[in-house]
Amino acid sequence: MWNLPNALSLFRIGMVPVLLGVAIAGHAKLFLAALALTLTSDIADGYAARKLDQCTALGTRLDSWGDLLTYAVLLPSAALLWPDPVRAEWTWIALALAAFALPTSYGFLKFGQLTSYHTWGAKTSALLIGPGVLLLLGLGEPILFRIATGVLTLAALEEITITTHLDSLRANVPSFLHLRAGRSFVASEASRC
Repeated sequence: MWNLPNALSLFRIGMVPVLLGVAIAGHAKLFLAALALTLTSDIADGYAARKLDQCTALGTRLDSWGDLLTYAVLLPSAALLWPDPVRAEWTWIALALAAFALPTSYGFLKFGQLTSYHTWGAKTSALLIGPGVLLLLGLGEPILFRIATGVLTLAALEEITITTHLDSLRANVPSFLHLRAGRSFVASEASRC
């Protein structure tokens, strides 16, 4: 249980109340710094798990909960600190929320827990959405956020398709094409994170 990837995921979960508190206190620059650190830990936990061969079921779940909780406080915090950019980008934000919420909700309804597929599409959107949010909030530049939202939407559609085709929950399914390649391939990939 106690390894570097899990510690990084727990750190990210622990940063959620910090992010919210900093936003409520009205410290925009500190919020951006804390968010950047939080998002960096999201990238680092998966990298460390693969590099150190410390992929675990617990780590997969912690990572998914860290993502869910971080993004749950992001919108209210951003709306509090940057109401004008949030209002201006509301259509894109609503699309991003739907792309995050729909596959998460569908997977939870079907399997009773977070799906934790960690698809290539989801990983790509995570690499884009963090910097996109930081650029949007810090500099008022929306283009990377909009691109990331498009990638996130495609990843969400893929996750919904994966959930629809699975009879039982599997974590770490790289893509729908991997799932279609056969159960034995997915099973061998399931140990990857």
